[in-house]
Amino acid sequence: MAWFSPASLLVPDMIALNAAHRPGRAAVIDGERSCNWAEFAAGTGALGNALRSAGLRKGDRVVVLMQNSFEMVEAMFGVLCAGMVAVPLNVSITDDAVAAMIANSRARALIASDPHLDRVDQIREQIESQIETRFLAPDAARPGWLDYVAFRDSGRGAAAPVDIAPGDECNIIYSSGTTGLPKGIVHDHYCRAAWASEMAISLRYHSAARTLCSLGLFSNISWVAMLATIAVGGTIVLQRRFSVTEWFEIVSRERITHTAMVPLQFQKILDGLEQNTQDLSSLDAYMCCGSPLASATKRAIRDRLPGQFIELYGLTEGLVTILDPEDLEHKTESVGLPCPGQSIAIVDDDGVQLETGGVGEIVGLSRFIMAGYLDNDAANEAATWQHPSGQRWLRTGDIGRLDDEGYLYLVDRKKDMIISGGQNIYPADIEEVLLRHDAVRELAVIGVNSRKWGETPLAVVVLADNEEIDADALTAWANQHLGKQQRIAATVFVDELPRNPNGKVLKRELRDRFADVVF
Repeated sequence: MAWFSPASLLVPDMIALNAAHRPGRAAVIDGERSCNWAEFAAGTGALGNALRSAGLRKGDRVVVLMQNSFEMVEAMFGVLCAGMVAVPLNVSITDDAVAAMIANSRARALIASDPHLDRVDQIREQIESQIETRFLAPDAARPGWLDYVAFRDSGRGAAAPVDIAPGDECNIIYSSGTTGLPKGIVHDHYCRAAWASEMAISLRYHSAARTLCSLGLFSNISWVAMLATIAVGGTIVLQRRFSVTEWFEIVSRERITHTAMVPLQFQKILDGLEQNTQDLSSLDAYMCCGSPLASATKRAIRDRLPGQFIELYGLTEGLVTILDPEDLEHKTESVGLPCPGQSIAIVDDDGVQLETGGVGEIVGLSRFIMAGYLDNDAANEAATWQHPSGQRWLRTGDIGRLDDEGYLYLVDRKKDMIISGGQNIYPADIEEVLLRHDAVRELAVIGVNSRKWGETPLAVVVLADNEEIDADALTAWANQHLGKQQRIAATVFVDELPRNPNGKVLKRELRDRFADVVF
């Protein structure tokens, strides 16, 4: 007889256990508002009851289109604790994209907050037959909308029991869309429980963790931070919109121990350190992910911020490596080792596994790989590599190599690779060289048309503050330090690079902008 099955400990169970064992500890802090674990469990349970009373059932999908707030955290976890599926949307997408994702997800309800009420009303005719009248919003006072707080409180009382199986859908997160139309990434409850427990261990969370979430809560980076905090019974602290000054203030005031951010945020924090007067000594362990991080920046974060710096390479689809603080000095250029329980390999274009040092696509297997892309068999097939054992492994679309100790080194995104004169050129290699120049703050290298070579590299550069250099001079400097096949055709200066809300450079937009350039 088995007394306990680990597979049954899902995220709703973690919330319930925190309410039972840590009822008075703060669960979520949003500015002046603080909610303890007992209150959080009661609120999520009430929302689930209210949704069921409105006609929703287990497995129904609920879109969440909200700014960072206590209500957003409660709404997302209330939905999944009710056995329904949370579908948080990127708030920066267009109205047409919102309508398309609602249609794709087949959601039956939508919870929105200002300033998104007007935009939802503008697409109401497109979505109303699907969503019906189940619109909710905090403090809504307009026709067709239900007030979120009143609606939630109508479900107060004992939460109706819900039988959630590990294989049931938990949430759908849409990809960033850097290569076209976003895909719905489906995570089941088993997968999300694994994210919670394994990330808590790998990112060094503990029961006293106070985690600052400064990215949009629709992002999987924020979900990693929230899930790890829930797993250990810590406290989620919200920053509604990232600003460096406020970030310093919140870290000091709330005694923040953990956070998860993207390289652009870390760079802004480094830039603001000289003017900072706040106490940051509470920082314990903090993670950077979302896009490649220059080696010099890794060292600067380690040397200038208190606590332990951890770099994470990973996909929302579910594969993660960790560069631990102890490895940063001697493996600076790598993105670390696979998390415990994961396997990675490198394969060539024919799907043949390469020996150590070979450059090819990164594939892997883990407990928290997605259930699949929503209603997209072609994408699921394209993302699958068949291991010789017969197991289905995830194709990442990233190019990398493994050293003889198993550490992973990113080379580039497969889709960003430039083929010039039949040779593969990896923009990340060129970018690493250009970032060594004092005049370069940030850049992206893309492939543009070449009459001779088919494609050739173009450097799109944002200059550092108070720096001036001629574009041709920077091109010449770069080409002195690059291999013959890597040499860039030209440099162009821009005020800023297009990015998604997680700070990832949208190279597709740059390729579109310079599509007519021919060398």
